Amino acid sequence: MQPINKMKIQFDSKSANEAFARVVVSAFASQLDPTLEELAELKTAVSEAVTNSIIHGYEQMEGIIYMECRLFPESIEVIVRDEGVGIEDIEKARTPTYTSKPELERSGMGFSVMESFMDTLEIQSKVGKGTAIIMTKKFSQQKDRSFSSER
Repeated sequence: MQPINKMKIQFDSKSANEAFARVVVSAFASQLDPTLEELAELKTAVSEAVTNSIIHGYEQMEGIIYMECRLFPESIEVIVRDEGVGIEDIEKARTPTYTSKPELERSGMGFSVMESFMDTLEIQSKVGKGTAIIMTKKFSQQKDRSFSSER
């Protein structure tokens, strides 16, 4: 299925840009008129993905984070990608409470949070090359609105 709209941005791997990414994805997704709860879940998942790129992908060093969004009639696909160190063991990284940075007092719940708030979560990573997080979220109101507008 072809997207009805799409966008790409890139920004520095600075913690201040985590909030920027949340605002951008929220504004873009608003075209589909999601509920406030759906927007909050989307923004939280994007926050986790961007934070992972900053802390784990680039290990607090400078780099670029790439974010791509594609809108479909009832959903959004978000890709957050970095060119950082990559993930050696994706299954281990997905384990709740596992963190590769315990000295930073990380909770190790990033992937679990993303998974709980999004409908799909795919992690692609190559050590030394970087990581891409591909997430999709369906918006429930789309069907309700099209039905009610026909009355």
